[in-house]
Amino acid sequence: MSATFGKDEKLKSRKAIERLFTDSRSYSVYPLRIVYRVSEQEKNQFAVSVSKKRFKLAVDRNKMKRRIREAYRLNKTLLDNSPLRYEMMVIYLSKDKNSFLEIEKAMQVILKKLVSVSNAH
Repeated sequence: MSATFGKDEKLKSRKAIERLFTDSRSYSVYPLRIVYRVSEQEKNQFAVSVSKKRFKLAVDRNKMKRRIREAYRLNKTLLDNSPLRYEMMVIYLSKDKNSFLEIEKAMQVILKKLVSVSNAH
């Protein structure tokens, strides 16, 4: 699997996002929180959210979203071990602008934990 983040991997459907928040599981690895559910799609679908309350300027919100998406893109191969496919949204919790390395470390922990949780079921 190549390290791209194509259109079919983006979680965009309003219905799917609403479903995600009504029947889903979640956990946090600071500064990220993942909300996920098992999907029927053939690919994992991913979305990012950064609070307007914590980052007033769109420039800052977009920078954090880019960092999170890039961390996911580089580490999504960790999900290849899982037999399940997911719809997931990562929410940025911190008030600070964390570095890409901090976000990437948290993303790796989140994705490894997601695979270990799915293998336990």
